[in-house]
Amino acid sequence: MDQQGLQAEVLRLQGRVAKLRAVARILVATMNALDVDLSRRRIPDGSSKLKIVRAIEGCGDALKLRKALAFTGLSTSRFHAWKRAAIPCDLDDHSSCPKTSRQRVTSREIHAIKDMVTAPEFRHVPTGTLAVLAQRMGRVFASTTTWHRLVRERGWRRPRLHVHPGKPKIGIRSDRPNEVWHIDTTIIRLVDGTKAYLHAIIDNYSLRILSWRNGGSFDTGNTVAVLLEACQSSTAPEPPMVLADGGVENFNKNIDELVHSGLLRRVLAQTELRFSNSMIEAWWRALKHQWLYLNTLDSVKTVEKLVKFYVHEHNKRLPRSAYQGQTPDEMYFEKGEGVPDGLESAREAARSERLAVNRALACAACEASPESDAA
Repeated sequence: MDQQGLQAEVLRLQGRVAKLRAVARILVATMNALDVDLSRRRIPDGSSKLKIVRAIEGCGDALKLRKALAFTGLSTSRFHAWKRAAIPCDLDDHSSCPKTSRQRVTSREIHAIKDMVTAPEFRHVPTGTLAVLAQRMGRVFASTTTWHRLVRERGWRRPRLHVHPGKPKIGIRSDRPNEVWHIDTTIIRLVDGTKAYLHAIIDNYSLRILSWRNGGSFDTGNTVAVLLEACQSSTAPEPPMVLADGGVENFNKNIDELVHSGLLRRVLAQTELRFSNSMIEAWWRALKHQWLYLNTLDSVKTVEKLVKFYVHEHNKRLPRSAYQGQTPDEMYFEKGEGVPDGLESAREAARSERLAVNRALACAACEASPESDAA
């Protein structure tokens, strides 16, 4: 190229540099006006970060990295962090690149932890103790937190199949009225801070409340009174078996005399469901939460009035689904044999009437459809 051509090329490049300087001034002024400073601004979009990284790397021939970063306000550490995040990791067994998490356990250590966790020979060792045992054995040196996290995240199951027999789910059940009774005493707190003591007996077969007493003090004589009243109304050929807890109201001189007289047989209730006193305790819970606590308990007489009403409702009016709609009184006196069949017939009649009413409620579109004619 001759001298004249070189001068023309220099003029062309000078004009291009002038244009680039003008564009740079406009961009700098715009960034300053918009307060765009990457040192204080977060960019959550990964594609935007990748564009900025590629643009800075593309200026490597004309600008040094330090100058380009100073122009954008981006720090060197942040630039390299964005650059590393743009490179996907090829290790599928890690959620992030191991090089960025240098203290994480290795694959060999994870396999060793899994082998010890799932090994039958260590099934008696708790997971936290197993982590320390692995260190004593020189196999894995990781914290107990890491062991628990890996077991939880990876769903490893310890070989601990329990062969202990399951607990019974059904308590004692009698075959006839007055065969098994449950007796208990509960405390009811009044609004003035005093207490009312309620004694009651429930029949195991029918769930009927046979007798109850209410008092303002803890009197063991009330237990004797409810037992005598229940025994007088009983027509069973054999003395009933009474399940009672170990309270002093159930084990005293007067109760012992009743037992020795042959009126009843006393059995100490246990925590096991098979011989527990849960039936009377369940009735206490229903009495308190479904009725008593809905009223203002200001005196012992108020409690007695409320309990009298609920006992009447429970025995005579409220049906039991377990007895196919019969009440405790009907089960106890064996007068509700026809109740289940009557309810079933009434349900069938109601279903038939419901079908007839719904089929009669047809709009013009339904009446014109062939499905309506077929029905």
